[in-house]
Amino acid sequence: MRARPVIYTRQMPKAKLPVRETEIKLRVENIPGMVRKLAALGARPEGRVFEQNTLYDTPHADLRRTGRLLRVRTETPAASNHVRQGKRGGLVTFKAPVLAGASSRYKEKLEWEAAIRHPTEWVRRLRAVGFKPGFEYQKYRSSFRLAGVHACLDETPIGTFLELEGKPHGIDRMARSLGYGPRDYIRSTYWELYAADCARRGQKPRNLTFSRVKIR
Repeated sequence: MRARPVIYTRQMPKAKLPVRETEIKLRVENIPGMVRKLAALGARPEGRVFEQNTLYDTPHADLRRTGRLLRVRTETPAASNHVRQGKRGGLVTFKAPVLAGASSRYKEKLEWEAAIRHPTEWVRRLRAVGFKPGFEYQKYRSSFRLAGVHACLDETPIGTFLELEGKPHGIDRMARSLGYGPRDYIRSTYWELYAADCARRGQKPRNLTFSRVKIR
């Protein structure tokens, strides 16, 4: 069946061409130490927010089965003792697989993303056309930029990770400057990391959420 054309309104974000997202995760044991290392490299802090992320899918999980993702994110300002608060906002994101070799050291996806003013309105729209909410996960994200690399320090209920996104050579250079090597690169999603953590604990995966507010 031929897909219907999308009709945009003032309330909908302007369409952008999808981009190839290339990133890795690195485990972080010392948050203040990592913030100091980033500052020493000249990274520009963009603030810390609390993220509430919800994945949406069809009743038959068609997106998940084909390696795709549809996510609505809300961002609430959340300063810490090390990073100033960021800005309030929201994002709707769609990701799809790209052809990448199994031996690639990076996580690569085709990504379409747009800022949204009213995340709850988007939730209503997605439900209206048949999408259902699925996995939910929360994290505190401190964002930094340096020489074409976007670095995000993510505090999650299963540990802290530094995400580096950019061109492969930029990711490698920044990781090396921070004391990491290719063996430290993590390609897993937060769902995969959470599911593996639950398996180690003998627990059933549900949602990756905090029991209380974190200020560190």
